[in-house]
Amino acid sequence: MSSEKFAIGVDLGGTKIEAAAVDDTGRIKRNTRCPTDAQNGPSAVTQQVVELVRQLCREYDASPSGVGVGVAGQVVAGTGVVHFAPNLVWHHVPLQANLVEALNMPVRVDNDVRMAAWGEWLFGAGRGCDDLICIYVGTGVGGGIVSGGRMLTGHSNTAGEIGHITIDLNGPICTCGKQGCLEAIAGGWAIARKAQAAATKNPLVGAAMLKLAGNRISQITAEVVARAYNQKDPLAIRIINDVVEALVGGTVSMVNMCNPERIILGGGVIEGLPEMIGRVGQGVRQRALTAAAASLQVLPAELGGAAGVVGAAAMVMRNMSP
Repeated sequence: MSSEKFAIGVDLGGTKIEAAAVDDTGRIKRNTRCPTDAQNGPSAVTQQVVELVRQLCREYDASPSGVGVGVAGQVVAGTGVVHFAPNLVWHHVPLQANLVEALNMPVRVDNDVRMAAWGEWLFGAGRGCDDLICIYVGTGVGGGIVSGGRMLTGHSNTAGEIGHITIDLNGPICTCGKQGCLEAIAGGWAIARKAQAAATKNPLVGAAMLKLAGNRISQITAEVVARAYNQKDPLAIRIINDVVEALVGGTVSMVNMCNPERIILGGGVIEGLPEMIGRVGQGVRQRALTAAAASLQVLPAELGGAAGVVGAAAMVMRNMSP
């Protein structure tokens, strides 16, 4: 039996569940995944998580310090009740309590992007830093804020909802129902929406992206826009320039407010267009308060898709250590 200290991190998404045994240096020792059985409701998904955890315990031949679960949604502090998870269509699901009962071990449930931020902070681009902000730009925009060596949670556990910083009071409607959120301009779904609208209005202007999308407007995604941008398509350039401008504006506000040492940028949109990191960094240094940005580092995330499971396990080990 292994005597090595480890925890199990779970990244629970709308389409797949990934679980990993992670040691106290952030290394993944075993991992497994399965498609999310979301259509059969919370009980079925909870049982999937239980089975993945038990499988990892058998393979690793040891008991973990605990289990951390990141969910794409709003989670009630302490209780781990999933208040709302749009991708799973969950409302008020007591996931943490249900997993504790089934597994008979410590379990912590929190927002998935905050879990990823834990991973980057402790084992990725944030190593050794006590003041940082992680910003993940994927389908949506989320993040985590570390200040004075503590991950901020806020009064009702919603700190780090970076995607819902208001960028434009008269801007586009966000999926949250509010207007002008950062995510409604810079999120992958917003990029696709804007590109699709432009191609619908003027197919000639959107010709390059339509070609890349097989001449189907519905298949113009953020990835297609990124490919068109790399081919110097004028429409894609305008859209991505707007994304950069929004990210600069939101990040400047956060830098002036929180005075981090590092900004860490990750997520699928950033990975598809890595030059955005330098552009955002330059824009922030130009527009933020001089004192706040003087020694600021703007860095790419290091852990990629592993950040969620690594962070969930790391959070458990840090918070449940004696």
